[in-house]
Amino acid sequence: MFSDITSTALRVALGGLAARQRATADNVANIDTPGFLAGRVQFEDSLRDAVRTGEARRVGATGPTTVRSLEPTREDGNNVNLDTESISNTDTVLRYQLLTQAVTDRMSLLRTAMRTQ
Repeated sequence: MFSDITSTALRVALGGLAARQRATADNVANIDTPGFLAGRVQFEDSLRDAVRTGEARRVGATGPTTVRSLEPTREDGNNVNLDTESISNTDTVLRYQLLTQAVTDRMSLLRTAMRTQ
């Protein structure tokens, strides 16, 4: 809808957090699968670098990447740690809530600006 850098960055960040939430759910679902390596979603560094350029198009082209964790494994070759996944889930939910509030506030400001014109 909006193609300015702020709106684009918010959209990309929400997409990255949604991907992280899916990876966390996948990790927990496979906690007892022998040989399964936890997935980790990364997007913050590439998003930050793209925002620094000031180009909405570059920010929009930024996306999350999922890599397999290199953390030590148990005897069955699985390295999913429920404590780590729980913390990641809580952090992701809080960040997602913060960003959705930012989008809501931004839209509210735009509606107010349109009413005063």
